[in-house]
Amino acid sequence: MLPTPPASPTHNGFCAPEDRLGQILAGRLQLTGILGVGAYGVVYTAVDIQTNTPYAVKALNKLGLEPRQQRFQQREIQLHHQASAHPNVVSLVKILDSSDCTYVVIEYCPEGDLFSNITEQGKYVGNDALAKRAFLQILDAVDYCHSIGIYHRDLKPENILVTDQGMTCKLADFGLATSDQITSDFGCGSTFYMSPECQTAAPKPYSCYASAPNDVWSLGVILVNLTCGRNPWKRASFEDSTFRAYMKDPKFLRSILPISPELDSILKRVFEFNPAKRATIPELRDLILRCPRFTTKDAAFNGCYQPASIPSVAPLPAPLYSPPHLELPYPQHSISSGSANSDNDSVFSSSSSVSSASSTSSFTQVAPPAQKLPARNMQPTYVSPPTNTWFHPFIQAANLVKHVSFQSPILTAPVHVY
Repeated sequence: MLPTPPASPTHNGFCAPEDRLGQILAGRLQLTGILGVGAYGVVYTAVDIQTNTPYAVKALNKLGLEPRQQRFQQREIQLHHQASAHPNVVSLVKILDSSDCTYVVIEYCPEGDLFSNITEQGKYVGNDALAKRAFLQILDAVDYCHSIGIYHRDLKPENILVTDQGMTCKLADFGLATSDQITSDFGCGSTFYMSPECQTAAPKPYSCYASAPNDVWSLGVILVNLTCGRNPWKRASFEDSTFRAYMKDPKFLRSILPISPELDSILKRVFEFNPAKRATIPELRDLILRCPRFTTKDAAFNGCYQPASIPSVAPLPAPLYSPPHLELPYPQHSISSGSANSDNDSVFSSSSSVSSASSTSSFTQVAPPAQKLPARNMQPTYVSPPTNTWFHPFIQAANLVKHVSFQSPILTAPVHVY
């Protein structure tokens, strides 16, 4: 079995990201700036020199890639293309191929991602109407993806882009997406947003989990981000004291977050430990539409929820108690081989040690605070592709992409750099 995830590509002979600035692709698309850099490539800003239309361009490295890594990139492109038919998914405009790089031309959202809009601009916290509008758009995008058999597996504010002064949200980054309804890729995604069943392999004989409920769990964490500017916990694991407290007392979130009783009821359906009982996206959408308010009056203070309003806390008791649904079976299906690792977030630090002794003490400690949204993690997260892949030889642009504003003769493969 191949190691999981695939190793980062070597960069022998690969130019530095800034070396491409100023280059013109296909005689028309000029690279103007750098938005981000990862192990597999660079995201640039670009402009159509004929129309002045801005775009974003993902330059995916080809040098040093093994065939398996190439298939991994192709899967991201294929699934993003399929999903971009929805208005709340960032549009994939064109694919360009060169000797050392695959250029993915996508819609440019100059207002940045949802993470920065929450943490730096305080656009949604305390504004229930705007938070509801944004979350419903995200729900609809994920629901569409699920309806065509695509599961994102890395839903988080960093992967949602914002336009129209925060009024429109668009799902992005399909690097970890899969078409497998049932998967054994444990630890896939970002730790703050992973469901409990995704964290590590379940006790035998359960060796897989359903992809759709995992996305629903991530949506619940995003809902807390939007309404409170916080994460409910660092990790949905029983080694995390805050999550452990929530499993002990379903009313716990209201003691650390300024959420309304109505939102608290919704989160109980989303943060259902047993994925088979977790809310579906249509159910969640209906609950959100009928929710009269998300937060209490304490939620808004200059547009941002203030950690000072959370009381001083003591650590939870050391013993780790058994989760109420730990023995409930997960779905039994055939699965693809391989596993996945978690990302590089430095987010796991339990505030209490884990003991093998049984938990007999009463649960009387003051609740720990909700977690601040973490600093942005620029390190990419990876998961191995499933063995039952649909991959084909690299697809020509004309057969793959959805044209948005470029006419057919423009931006065709191969790329000519001027």
